[in-house]
Amino acid sequence: MEAMDKPATLTIEETFELFRKREATASSLAENCFRQIERLNPELNAFITVMDPREAVEAQRPSEGRPSTDALRGIPIAVKDLFDTAGVRTTIGSTFFADNIPETDAFVVQKLKEAGAILVGKTNTHEIALGVTGNNPHYGTARNPWDKTRIPGGSSSGSAIAVATGMAVAALGTDTGGSIRIPASLCGVVGLKPTFGRVSTRGVFPLSWNLDHVGPLTTCVRDAALLLQVISIYDPLDPASIRMLTGDYLGHLVDDMEGRRIALGVGEFVESSDPEVLDAVREAAKVFESLGCKVQEVNVNWMREAALANKTMTQSDGAAVHCDRLQEYPERFGEDVRRRLEDGAKTTSTEYVLARRTQTEVKKRCEQFFESHEFLIMPTTPIAAPTIDGHDAVEQAGRLTRFTAPFNLAGLPALSVPCGFTKEGLPIGLQIVSRAWGDAKVLNAGYAFEQATEWHKRKPSV
Repeated sequence: MEAMDKPATLTIEETFELFRKREATASSLAENCFRQIERLNPELNAFITVMDPREAVEAQRPSEGRPSTDALRGIPIAVKDLFDTAGVRTTIGSTFFADNIPETDAFVVQKLKEAGAILVGKTNTHEIALGVTGNNPHYGTARNPWDKTRIPGGSSSGSAIAVATGMAVAALGTDTGGSIRIPASLCGVVGLKPTFGRVSTRGVFPLSWNLDHVGPLTTCVRDAALLLQVISIYDPLDPASIRMLTGDYLGHLVDDMEGRRIALGVGEFVESSDPEVLDAVREAAKVFESLGCKVQEVNVNWMREAALANKTMTQSDGAAVHCDRLQEYPERFGEDVRRRLEDGAKTTSTEYVLARRTQTEVKKRCEQFFESHEFLIMPTTPIAAPTIDGHDAVEQAGRLTRFTAPFNLAGLPALSVPCGFTKEGLPIGLQIVSRAWGDAKVLNAGYAFEQATEWHKRKPSV
């Protein structure tokens, strides 16, 4: 069968329908994605490493002795270049690991392969995942497909770009302070940070052992649920993995939202957002009301301390992970990343302990919060995608993570879905949060919103 006539962004469900109708094969679909990569990657810089097309398709075929399912059979998927991939280099977006070729796959990569996914490549990331702009001085600046003069968000920059442009049907990223949800918001795709401990991080290079999460970036909520179904398997070898019943994420997507109690985050902390962002989120609240939900405004100014504590822990933990490299070769880090690592190294034990105490208090506050409300909705980011030039990367990190970082600190499931566009045509993201282990609930709410709106159907003209 020939390659598909026209490159396009497809959902996993649409892809399987093409397979069923014999209008495409795994090979033709993969070829379609590789054509998009060849056409767009030179300018958008979504990928650091692209797989050999023939080898990628061949690796997807079931092999004797390897467990296999059909959950993702023939689906082209990209993974952030923090995930170990056997025989394929994993750079962490850094020159320190430019020649790093792992011998084994990360746990979640193994699960993708067992499900039949085709790995098309390793996506660009802000250096060592410590940043949200995607401006990587070593592997090229990642660019937003809606406006190439703007950032795509980060640190899972390339994964969001790849999904938004059809270079991959779905992708995996990591999230320590918002690194899945921020690029999802700025690139107009879906991004999910699951509950801490839900998805194994074994074989994923760490930024913070205390805050790192692995999750999907997709074109729709259903695809995010499917990917979470595949990767959220308990890993007994991962110290952070928690044994819980695997959720039925697909089965609960269509649960009735009638009568659900939703808190709309308000207060000075949120109201400082761009007016267009606030308007889009308020309109999203009306959509939930039209679905029969009970929406109540709730002041969330307490999140400011949570965001600051997350920053302290992220930078300090990152400095611990990279302490030898920072001491011996500081000049090999990009300027913004080096500044943040050095700030982290200067953090006193007292400051760190106080941040951990804030984490404990925030977890308890969230536990109590979600006894009164089933969901919290608010902007994913306070602004749409800023320009690449003219901004300080460290300041951008503080600005863009203010609404996402608190839920890394608390370890709660948080989903970003498209909820509007600015007058300049830039995507706006809605963040939906629920209690710990309520991953199926946030996907349910996101799916209900998505089915009631058209925002997710808009694609960049690239």
